[in-house]
This record gives sequence, structure tokens and C-alpha cells, in this order.
Amino acid sequence: MRDRFQATAPRAQMLRFHAQTAGSTLTAQQPDNNIVRVALQAMAAVLGGAQSLHTNSRDEALALPTEESVRIALRTQQIIAHETRVANSVDPVGGAYAIEALTKAIEDRAQAYLDQIDAMGGAVRAIELGFPQREIQQSAYQYQQEIEARSRIVVGMNAYTLEDEPVPSLLRIDPDLEQQQVARLQALRAQRNNAQVQTVLHRLEDAARDNENLMPLLIEAVECYATLGEIADTLRAVFGEHQEQIVLTGT
Repeated sequence: MRDRFQATAPRAQMLRFHAQTAGSTLTAQQPDNNIVRVALQAMAAVLGGAQSLHTNSRDEALALPTEESVRIALRTQQIIAHETRVANSVDPVGGAYAIEALTKAIEDRAQAYLDQIDAMGGAVRAIELGFPQREIQQSAYQYQQEIEARSRIVVGMNAYTLEDEPVPSLLRIDPDLEQQQVARLQALRAQRNNAQVQTVLHRLEDAARDNENLMPLLIEAVECYATLGEIADTLRAVFGEHQEQIVLTGT
């Protein structure tokens, strides 16, 4: 932040980050195994210094999580926080050769990506060229190839499988909740100052067209109870809507 963006405030140079366990590693097969995966990933995040953490629930490869699954995900964080005591040390794995080597490898590869994106003209231009999409697709394709070739073992999916796997109990959404939410939204729009909402949204649209700082107006729009959809529609009218490019990768 200091060298690249010339940030001078100490707080602007601090590294603060949120981590979420990897949804891509959750399996629909034997979903209870995901509890172990999430616990290991959550511990890794804490050891890596994450200030904020989200733990996925065991059944999110199948549906929205049940209350029980969410509770287990929460208890995972609480056990790490209160029973392992790893957070009592600033850097409990500092100096470990494997950790230092992997950290250096991640840093080097991340910098290589930044250099490549800079050479393309920045992140927006890279997206227009389909670069991030292509990299994600290629990574997913390679990952799936490794699973199918069994060069990457995923427990319960391509090894240690069950012939008669029990069907897990999944969350079922009450359809009446939709009508309740619609009623809440209608009540909000009836009770708020709609003239004020429209005024702020018009100012937001003008600012977007003039390439001004939108953050103060976004905050003002939220504070007068403009909805996310209304704000998004206002910006969509100015900037249009991104259309994903289909990127074909060679094998």
C-alpha cells in the first residue's frame, strides 16, 4: 500500500482480511465429512492471521444449511477460539519452514498475477478480455481432471465411498416466507419518505453520469430506506449490465 499506492496513514497500510472456508471443497457425498474440512480450513485461517472468519456449513453443497448445520459451523469457530488457544499467540507457526516456503510461493504467484493484469491495462480490461474467467475455468477443469484420475483423493467422493449412503435431512423453505417478505417490503415503501428516496436516487444517477464519488450518496440512499434493487437499477441505467463472456479453453 505504501510503495504502490503511496498510502501514508499507518491504518491504510495495515493488512486486515476476512477469510471464508472453501465452498468449492464441500462435497454432496458424505456431507458430515465437510465438518472436518471446515474445521481444518478455519484453523488454517486463524493460524494465517485472519481477523474475521466465516465457516461454511456441512450441507451447503446440497442446499441452504439447516439450523443444526449452522450451529455446528458456529461451534467450530468457538472451539478454535476458546479450546485450542491458538489465537493467544501473534504468530504461532512463525518460522516453520513449510509455512514460510508456502507463504513465499503464494506471494510470488500472486505478484505474477498482478504483473500480468497490469500489463493488460488493469482489472477492468482483464475482465473485458475474459482473463479471470478463463483462469477460473481452467483451474476448475484441472481440479476435476485430478479427481477423475484419482491423482487427487477426495474422501467420500472418489475414495472411501459408501454403497448405500443415507439421504441427509435438508432445509425446506416455508413458501409462506416469500409472501411475508413481500408484505414487509410493501410496508417499508408505504412508510418511508418516497419523495426523499426519489430525490436521492436522481442525485445518485447524476453523480454516476458525472463520474463523481458515489459512496456518500449510496450511504444516504440506504439511510432513507432505498432498496438495494432501486439503487442497483439506478446505477444499471447509467453503466449498463455486465454480460459474461463465454471463454473456451484448450485442453
